[in-house]
Amino acid sequence: MLSGKGSNNKPLVADEIHLRRLTIDEALLKLDEYLNDAFMAGLARVRVIHGKGTGTLRQAVREQLARHSLVKSHQPGGYGEGGDGVTIVYLVLK
Repeated sequence: MLSGKGSNNKPLVADEIHLRRLTIDEALLKLDEYLNDAFMAGLARVRVIHGKGTGTLRQAVREQLARHSLVKSHQPGGYGEGGDGVTIVYLVLK
């Protein structure tokens, strides 16, 4: 995440979060905090980078996204976006 404030005094938030090499508990906590920050910053679309690995973290992240109140929808990354190592998230509008 970026620190500081933007021109309209909203916090600067990166449009992606890296969760690779975290435990599931660490990743889900970080993801929840990030989604709240991204929503408050007015982002409509973000990338969650969880890596491919065994798929355990990807599954946990996607299950969390499916029930998160700020998530409108999510989908696996497409060609050129990171494929199955990335999830694209669309947030609800303020």
